[in-house]
Amino acid sequence: MFFTFAPAKTGRIGKNCRLTLGSSALVSSLFTYHFPKMAVYYSKEKVAEIVKQYAGDDKNTGNVEAQIALLTYRIESLSAHLRENKKDHSTRRSLLKMVGQRKSLLSYYAKKDIYKYRALIEKLGLRK
Repeated sequence: MFFTFAPAKTGRIGKNCRLTLGSSALVSSLFTYHFPKMAVYYSKEKVAEIVKQYAGDDKNTGNVEAQIALLTYRIESLSAHLRENKKDHSTRRSLLKMVGQRKSLLSYYAKKDIYKYRALIEKLGLRK
């Protein structure tokens, strides 16, 4: 489909202009926008699996270890997405917010119980 502008008696495109529609594969392909791949979000089953692995019970999503593990997996997913789509600035901003949230949760957990904190970091593979 293509658009042609036919000016009225004035000879210029303005408010007296008519719009006519035609069809052309070339022009329609020019107006087609292909969205980049979005980041993958986990299903309820995947979230329950991660929570069960780190918190013990799949319903205990409020546990600090479970929250840190979920944030870590989402951060890894968004990092992979940003390696392919370098100009996706809104995703980059959300990634930085998640990193800050994980950092604050980790500092809280280090103050609460340093031994469990060290075990969690080793289990998640952080701080190489």
